[in-house]
Amino acid sequence: MSNCRHVILDQHPKCGRSTWWIVVVALGMIGFSDLAMAEALPVMTVVEQEGSTQYSLTLQLLALMTLLSLLPALLLGMTSFIRIIIVLSLLRQALGTMQTPPNQVLLGIALFLTLFVMGPVFTSVYDTALAPYLNEEISIEAAVAAAEIPVRGFMLNQTRQEDIAMFVQIAGGDAIASPDEIPFSILAPAFITSELKSAFMIGFMIYIPFVVLDLIVASVLMSMGMMMLSPMMISMPFKLMLFVLVDGWTLIMGSLAASFAMP
Repeated sequence: MSNCRHVILDQHPKCGRSTWWIVVVALGMIGFSDLAMAEALPVMTVVEQEGSTQYSLTLQLLALMTLLSLLPALLLGMTSFIRIIIVLSLLRQALGTMQTPPNQVLLGIALFLTLFVMGPVFTSVYDTALAPYLNEEISIEAAVAAAEIPVRGFMLNQTRQEDIAMFVQIAGGDAIASPDEIPFSILAPAFITSELKSAFMIGFMIYIPFVVLDLIVASVLMSMGMMMLSPMMISMPFKLMLFVLVDGWTLIMGSLAASFAMP
């Protein structure tokens, strides 16, 4: 063994032949593994067939992962989530409860209420787009076009005309004759702007009774000479009692869900 390590292969044919066999076997194994991987995982395959384009499974998985990464942005910009989470946050501030309910609870409530409000839209998307595509009845382009119809209808019903006109003017485009001609690049920001307006209007209505209660408590404390005592600390139990007596959570949830009523 020491001779094979310290001498030239030409001087020891037996050691040289065994070494060359090892090199050949290693190269063969590497080539076979590369061929197997190339056959098992095609990077991209696009096939033109009967006027339509068919994509490989690997490319479809890549598109699916990209869509999942964009899911939070889609949830924020195309559903009722914005209005609900802002109203719940303003309600917590109006009550003066600081971090109660915590952010995780508010996000959970907003998410499940969003699923409830968007239920008919999601059902329509599944029936008209996702199910036919999974059954290989329509192409992916037709599925996307079919899924856009109910989502666009929901966004149009919740968007103010003045917001759409403002973004059309900013974009410098021509006047839009019908809602179907509104491009999505204009509809999305107009929808978000309208949702912010609606959320703050609802938050203003929620704030009024609690502000009145704060003023009453502050006036009573000043009349009693207790100016060093914080009115917020005294008014919080009364706010919670008022909110529970009027069944506030039911009113808030019901009003939020009813504000998205489809015509």
